[in-house]
Amino acid sequence: MTKRLIIADDETLVRQDLKEDLERLGYTVVRDVPDGTSAINAAREIHPDAVIMDIRMPGVDGVSAAEVLTRERVAPVVLVTGYPDPQVIERARDVGVVSYLTKPWRDEDLQAAVELGCARFQEFRDLEDKVTSLEDQLATRRVVERAKGILMEQYGLSENDAYQRIRRLSMNTRKTMREVADAIILTTELQGNG
Repeated sequence: MTKRLIIADDETLVRQDLKEDLERLGYTVVRDVPDGTSAINAAREIHPDAVIMDIRMPGVDGVSAAEVLTRERVAPVVLVTGYPDPQVIERARDVGVVSYLTKPWRDEDLQAAVELGCARFQEFRDLEDKVTSLEDQLATRRVVERAKGILMEQYGLSENDAYQRIRRLSMNTRKTMREVADAIILTTELQGNG
């Protein structure tokens, strides 16, 4: 499946050249815009596979736009500039820009920047999903442990029996163990025993 890209550069000729090069490399340019604000709005609307933008643009510059798109996890950003500046590169790195390219670019460098940028962005997303899943599992475990403790105390159950009761209730009610455990805790708190 071809990657869908947005281009942002305040120079019309640069946008046209970049679009032609990207399309020749097999990408689809879904929108080209002249500034950072338009890039942010277009990316929020379209959710492209990547945004390629110039650093120096009127209004919101490329690094600031990249910061917004990265923070909101909209799309990876490849910055393109004719003025490589170590401070700008550091700023771009700090806001999460996935790739950086200098003008004039070569097709192979452009393609590498897009492909690596998309791959890194997907790795970040996968890692975030994994962290979220692990945090959820840990929170569920804490709630189930607390509910087990309540059942053990109230009914004199062993730890295993308390766990089995929560598990059985979960299956019988078609609720998650966390939902059952939350209900046990809430009931106890409402009764003034927690």
